[in-house]
This record gives sequence, C-alpha cells and structure tokens, in this order.
Amino acid sequence: MIAFREAGTRGDIPVVLLHALGSTAGTWDDFAARLAAHGRHVLAVDLRGHGQSSWAEKYSLELMCDDVLGFLDDHGVEQADVVGHSMGGRVAVLLAQREPGRVRRLVVEDTPPPPERPPQEPLAPVAEPSEPLPFDWRLIEPIMTELRSPDAGWWERLNAITTPTLLVSGGPSSHVSVDALARMSEAIADCLLVTVQDAGHRVHSAKPDEFWSAVAPFLSRT
Repeated sequence: MIAFREAGTRGDIPVVLLHALGSTAGTWDDFAARLAAHGRHVLAVDLRGHGQSSWAEKYSLELMCDDVLGFLDDHGVEQADVVGHSMGGRVAVLLAQREPGRVRRLVVEDTPPPPERPPQEPLAPVAEPSEPLPFDWRLIEPIMTELRSPDAGWWERLNAITTPTLLVSGGPSSHVSVDALARMSEAIADCLLVTVQDAGHRVHSAKPDEFWSAVAPFLSRT
C-alpha cells in the first residue's frame, strides 16, 4: 500500500512529489500548499517503507519506481510533473527513463548521481535508534549501498530522458557536488541546472522561497 497526501483541485496534469531517504510526504507540505494555491493538483507520495506506506521484504530504487508507476495507474494519472529530492530524485530519474511519456516536467533536487569509483570507506554499520522512526530501518543498508555503488551505464542512460528537466543544486554547502550535477545536466537533452546558494542538501526546506522561484516557473512552462 502506497500512502500519499493530496492538495489542490484535481486537474489534467498533477504534480507528484517524491521525498528523500528517511523522510516522508510531509516534507513537501509547504511546497504543496503553494502549488495548490496556484491551481495545481498535488500528490505527495510516501515511498516504500516510509511514512504510512507498507513496509516490504525488499527495497531498491527500481522497486520504488515500480510502486510510483502502480500508484499513477491506480489513480488514473496518465501524465504528471514529477519532483524528486535526493533518493526521490533518483526514483524520478528512473521513472522518466522507463516511461518518458508519463512525465511532462522533471525536477530533480540535489540528487547525488552514482559515484564513478567505489567509495574509499565501506558503509559503516549503524545501530538502529531506540526511538520510533518514520521509516523501516531495514531499507537503509540496501538503498545506501545502491546509492553508493558505481554504475557507469547510469550516465549513458540519462540520454533516455526526453522530458524537459530542471536540476536544483544546494550549492557548495551540500554534500552533492555541483560539478556532478553540471555533468548530469549536460547528459540530458533538455535540461537546466539552477543553484540555490547556501541552501545545503534540503533546498526546498532550507530556502523555500528560492526553491519556489526556481521550480514554479519551470512547472508552468508550456
């Protein structure tokens, strides 16, 4: 079961929002409210193992993409604008590659591409916190491993994205390299890179006005 938050009046082209690792659909509440106030229909999804969505036996970005496609089918959404942050951006990229006709506009917020080489430090085991979490702790290892794994073919597959794309960088204060995002923007046919200075990784939360100024005109572009 995939849970979601809905805002705005139902229309032809909804905006689907995909959160980062360990987050939930609630991270988008401010941005969703702004979109709804401008007449957009918004569907913010809790990805597999997060928030109110079902926990699963297996976790991967591909499976999360499958879930989003199934969610669109179940809700009769033939085409949507898709905004993804960090891990959600990687899921959004997969969606645009696999089903380009279903994504009208693609926004990828401070999403790390796969590294070109294996990280020097292995993924350190971290004990599960004792307090309740808004996600299934078991997803951390497989998703982090996938995010950290080199995949040379990932860069080549970016040319499968035919939809207009906006990449949003949080600038040097983010752990996501601006240079890597610039390389991504060059690999996607119709792509613009915008940097929000001093925003860090969570651009939409840290600099909501600047994020809105960058993304809203792009989503309204015809």
